Amino acid sequence: MITTEEIKALRDVTGVSIMQCKKALEEAGGDMEKAKVILRKASAMTALKKADRELGAGVVSAYVHAGGTVLGAVVLACETDFVAKNEEFPRLAYNIAMQVAAMNPLFKTRDDVKESDIAAARAVFEEEAVNVPEANRTKAIEGKIDSYLRERVLLEQPFVKDPSITIGELISTAVQKFGEKVELVRYERLSVR
Repeated sequence: MITTEEIKALRDVTGVSIMQCKKALEEAGGDMEKAKVILRKASAMTALKKADRELGAGVVSAYVHAGGTVLGAVVLACETDFVAKNEEFPRLAYNIAMQVAAMNPLFKTRDDVKESDIAAARAVFEEEAVNVPEANRTKAIEGKIDSYLRERVLLEQPFVKDPSITIGELISTAVQKFGEKVELVRYERLSVR
């Protein structure tokens, strides 16, 4: 039997509706960690269903870090002013701006990565993999490229406040929470150095 306290604890951690939290806990047999995974999968499916909706509102947010020497700024869009004015939406934008300032992503998605960038990375990793046995070399190089991209693609980076989720998953959870499409439209990072 799932208790009200367990449902409330999951809701406090995820921000997802009480009914969704209850359903996830029931499906996970009361296991909180499994319920979080179930909710993440549901968030991704919800985001996919809402992907073709039109964006009409949003917020701009900035985070200044390190004594005023680094700034992360984002434009986070949603469908309605109702969501844009929800106190949690600007907080989400602020957290993503903090991520931009802290992690200096070079690309928003893998689609933004140019073939020339991948070719340059591949050349470096091929040199590093010279001593790897031939049978494993290609797999090792591809693994290094994948890791390299995960570090530099914003939506694939682990969230600085909770490394168990990526920025993409954070946005997918927001789609589920707010019930409408949420998209990172633009980001910038400025630095004195």
